[in-house]
Amino acid sequence: MDFSTMNIWCWLIPLLVGLLCAYFGYLIGKGNTKTIDNSQDLKLLQDKNVKLKADLDACKGKLSAGAAMAAAGGAVAAASLTSEPAKEKEIPFDAAAAKAAMGKVIKKDDLKVVEGIGPKISGMFNDAGIKTWKALSETAVSDCQKILNGGGDRYKVHDPASWPMQARMCYEGKWKELAKWQDEHDHGKL
Repeated sequence: MDFSTMNIWCWLIPLLVGLLCAYFGYLIGKGNTKTIDNSQDLKLLQDKNVKLKADLDACKGKLSAGAAMAAAGGAVAAASLTSEPAKEKEIPFDAAAAKAAMGKVIKKDDLKVVEGIGPKISGMFNDAGIKTWKALSETAVSDCQKILNGGGDRYKVHDPASWPMQARMCYEGKWKELAKWQDEHDHGKL
């Protein structure tokens, strides 16, 4: 190749065309970017957070007021303990209401109704002595986690944080609330 016959324009023209293409490409790309404004969503979430905090404070106030009443009524409670203990009233199971709300036939005390519990986990809880919705609703989340841990590594992915709450809804017959809650939460996770 003889460089003596090449002239500077053979190098300069492709270089200038490349620079112009890069500049126009930059301008076109910059013009297509849109700024997404999430300020209204953020405002709604902040308002919801304020409302939830107010509800939490109200619940804490009721709880502390209830504790004060319990302390004041401790003597009355102690006197009633010496007499016959009060039996907790059994809440009747309404299969028709359960089917209407959940869209499928529900058997009484079937732990698999709780979202996140399948046949294997239900069997593990039954083996641990938790066979009813009431028993599961009264079980601490940490105890549920211990039962899951006893099953090995394949059960570590499950989160039992909502299981006692869901079981309480089943036991109390709050089928519409349970169905709504399960629709709004991903695989029973809080």
